[in-house]
Amino acid sequence: MGEGFFGLDIIVFALIAGFLVYRLRSVLGRRHGEERPRPNPFAIDRGAEGVPDNVIPMPDRGRGGVDSSATDQDQAFSLAAGLARVKAADPGFEEKSFLQGARGAFSMIVGAYAGGDTGVLRPLLSDPVYESFAAEIQRRVAAGERHETTIERVKDADVLEAGVDGRMALVTVKFVSDQVMTTHGPDGKLIDGDPDRLLEIIDIWTFARDTRGGNPNWSLVETRIPN
Repeated sequence: MGEGFFGLDIIVFALIAGFLVYRLRSVLGRRHGEERPRPNPFAIDRGAEGVPDNVIPMPDRGRGGVDSSATDQDQAFSLAAGLARVKAADPGFEEKSFLQGARGAFSMIVGAYAGGDTGVLRPLLSDPVYESFAAEIQRRVAAGERHETTIERVKDADVLEAGVDGRMALVTVKFVSDQVMTTHGPDGKLIDGDPDRLLEIIDIWTFARDTRGGNPNWSLVETRIPN
């Protein structure tokens, strides 16, 4: 009788385990080999030798990407500690409000860059990033090119990294958005992109703010392509 109950327990536990696996898969989804970053809007073509032909060079502050070898738990603890340091340096910092502002800045910067509006870009970017953006805008103007980017929606905006370097608070955000991007030549003909194709774009941007300065606004100091 005891052995019968023991066997029944095994069957019940197996059924429960199978149900939990099914629920996890339905919530988290399955990888099907197509989850990969889409083309970065600031890196149009890498050329035959892998060197970008038309890339907006961003300042290299010596910080690498998220360590893919670290566990999710390690990254969570590291992020929490980084956010705590930002909060300590800037007591007014609140992650939810920051991400709302970052979403707005993302849309403004992408739109202004596409439209060549340096007046909008100037207060939102650090000096090195602004100079890089402005140089590419000038190149497009000289070439008679017209670039258009339409953000259909920003699907996700999540903090990847946070910390404090001296008096500067730094927060890195991963944006996932649906965009339509096209470039037209001097004659108005389409030379790149597809106006009818919606692309999922992944951008990783780092924002910074002087916690001891009087300016409460954050500036974009770096962009990078996901690893």
